[in-house]
Amino acid sequence: MVALRLIPCLDVANGRVVKGVNFVGLRDAGDPVELACRYSLAGADELVFLDIAASHEGRETLIDIVRRTAEEVTIPFTVGGGISSLDGITDLLRAGADKISLNSAAVKIPDLVELGAKRFGSQCIVVAIDARRRLDGDFGWDVYVKGGRENTGLDVLSWAKQVAELGAGEILLTSMDGDGTQAGYDLELTNTVANQVPVPVIASGGAGCMEDIYDAFTKGSASAALLASLLHDRDLSVEEIKLFLIKKGLQIRPLEG
Repeated sequence: MVALRLIPCLDVANGRVVKGVNFVGLRDAGDPVELACRYSLAGADELVFLDIAASHEGRETLIDIVRRTAEEVTIPFTVGGGISSLDGITDLLRAGADKISLNSAAVKIPDLVELGAKRFGSQCIVVAIDARRRLDGDFGWDVYVKGGRENTGLDVLSWAKQVAELGAGEILLTSMDGDGTQAGYDLELTNTVANQVPVPVIASGGAGCMEDIYDAFTKGSASAALLASLLHDRDLSVEEIKLFLIKKGLQIRPLEG
């Protein structure tokens, strides 16, 4: 069995790590390179680095920060934000990223997922899906892009199946309703998608305690849990979470030493 993963997320805007609630009300959470080093040393399994304003502002990801961060960490590293071409993917991989994450560009240019997977391998291509429960009360979730600013009208489950068929090796699934609330992951969302696609699903949005993370794996069927506020605010550490999950009997990669 493949070990379940804990993945700190570094959302970056204007060169700083930020965190908000439901994608708004952003506050400063620190320097991206410093936080990346801290989590790498603390025993995180991977990192996700997202330039959350790049697509909205129509610019490319901040390559310099990516390069400096990648030089300092020793664990796999995913980078996303503002990527819209194969050249953009190439630049990020050359800068030190292990994987790239496509969100708005995947919706606009679905072929980019397929072309990226064929050129670089599916293991390099993550598709990030920002999901919000339908406002009309009907069951299901809509796909949002441009940092959560635009509703595409796409159904989350249908889109997840499509990108998996196109060659995405992983899906980063964020509940916009739960983002930053620390009220728990949207387990219905995560479980629905994870049980309908043949690729790993990373649960994101809403972790507030160690039980929430445990539930993401056991009730949400997630392969990995993304963490931000809990770690940035030092409410919990990677070590505390891993020890808790290991005691619960989950297949978690132990801390070195």
